[in-house]
Amino acid sequence: MMYDERMVAPMRAELTRLGVEELRTAAAVDDAIKQKSGTQLVIVNSVCGCAARNMRPAVAVALAHGVKPDKAYTVFAGNDADATRQARSYFTGYAPSSPSIGLLRDGKLVHMIERWQIEGRSVDAIAADLKSAFDQHCTPSAAAH
Repeated sequence: MMYDERMVAPMRAELTRLGVEELRTAAAVDDAIKQKSGTQLVIVNSVCGCAARNMRPAVAVALAHGVKPDKAYTVFAGNDADATRQARSYFTGYAPSSPSIGLLRDGKLVHMIERWQIEGRSVDAIAADLKSAFDQHCTPSAAAH
């Protein structure tokens, strides 16, 4: 289902104003993830209430943390279907869910937050999960593991 871009634009901007790069095509997703080493946060954004109330604010809090991924990307479920499908292809072992957040190191999934871990949880709890994952996987010593 495609949502009116005028409605979706502010939801996109909540992440892009934080420096999160939007990926709108499957090729852009592959270019971002396959060609890069280091850590990448991949956020599946959506129009649902839990994305607005919980997920996007939690990402903002987490990205202000001292330790964070090398790059952060977002795709928009419902509008950028090919990009979303391609991003989810990197979330090995997880069913598609929106919103969701994957943390990858060198293109491999190392941490996943699914919709059920977002819906009904506080911004602080979700942000704490992300910051913990960043501390575990986004430090120079994490690359050695």
